[in-house]
Amino acid sequence: MKTFDEALAYLLSKAVVTSYTEEIEINTALGHILACDIVSELNVPPHHNSMMDGYAVRADEMVEGKVFTISQSITAGTIGKPLQRGTVARIFTGAPMPMGADSVIMQEEATDVKGGVKFSASSFRLKQNVRHIGEDIAKGNTILSKGHALRPQDLGLIASIGVKKVTVYQPLTIATFTTGDELLEPGEQVEAGKIYNSNRYLLAGFISQLGLKLIDLGRIPDTLDATKSALTQAATVADVIITTGGVSVGDEDHIKPAVEALGHLDLWKVKMKPGKPLAYGRVLDTPFIGLPGNPVSAFTTFCLFARPYLLTMQGQAEVVPKPIWLKAGFDWKKPGVRREFVRVRLENQIQGNASPTTEVVLYSNQGSGVLTSTVWADGLAVIPENSIIKKGELIAYYSGR
Repeated sequence: MKTFDEALAYLLSKAVVTSYTEEIEINTALGHILACDIVSELNVPPHHNSMMDGYAVRADEMVEGKVFTISQSITAGTIGKPLQRGTVARIFTGAPMPMGADSVIMQEEATDVKGGVKFSASSFRLKQNVRHIGEDIAKGNTILSKGHALRPQDLGLIASIGVKKVTVYQPLTIATFTTGDELLEPGEQVEAGKIYNSNRYLLAGFISQLGLKLIDLGRIPDTLDATKSALTQAATVADVIITTGGVSVGDEDHIKPAVEALGHLDLWKVKMKPGKPLAYGRVLDTPFIGLPGNPVSAFTTFCLFARPYLLTMQGQAEVVPKPIWLKAGFDWKKPGVRREFVRVRLENQIQGNASPTTEVVLYSNQGSGVLTSTVWADGLAVIPENSIIKKGELIAYYSGR
């Protein structure tokens, strides 16, 4: 049985980045992973420009009370003439600075008078209120690197350098199925001894959230032949196979022997709670991840193992989340031999006049079948192996949002 750290490191070492890329327009690129660096071919801004409405001036000519003639008006998108000595230019936010001007005095600090405008001495500051060429992005700079997952702000940044299309990794195709004769689909009539299939929809939601393509082979009967047939079909259509359930050692748990018959298992069981029966291997030549059947175990192992594995294959550079260290709002008195990931929520604590502090509070029932806890929780907190936690101690927290 591997430790959590050993299992995660092993899994990521086996993830091979997809070689398939495509060029897409940025308005469809949200969530995709860049397959190459984006280098700017221009400066942003491309010219010195005014930060606000006001007057473009030569700072060395400013004299309190002197009346300056307004020689021109410059709006955004137009180019003014060189600034004449002894004059100022009316200028608007975003408009290019006229040649010769080095500062902008905001209109609130100007006084209109007969024949022009005058300024107070407090407004005379060299290079004030000017955005300088290349201040945001300099020509030749790499603005986003290969392996970056594109967010809304990234798309805006790319657009700011005039780039319409980007090269990204093609989304992986993930084949899934669930096992269990005890399972019903939502909408089916309730039957004694049976439960509704939550894992199918949990898994589909995770895969969709990652922007990957899903092939759902549905619910598979609990037989070895049916399981082998489903695995074979999945291996022919997908980049990765992910299943839930059937990876334990019961008579009706057929995933493990089916995978071994069609390929091999390299990982089975992890020293963690929940999620001990986590499997990894290959079916034919397709990577396989077998998640536990308990809903919370499936949720936790997908977040901690399957997600970083899939993102690595998808080409993303940063896949392992960094913990935030926060105060525990609970006591954990029973040390365990396995690392435990407990469902917690963040709460602000206010005592007297002190500044608020954030604590992680524990869901009351940490059972691996209590899916309610994953909806209630903001994330997971880590209870290290063979450890107790006292209220107020720092604890590692991973956001689930």
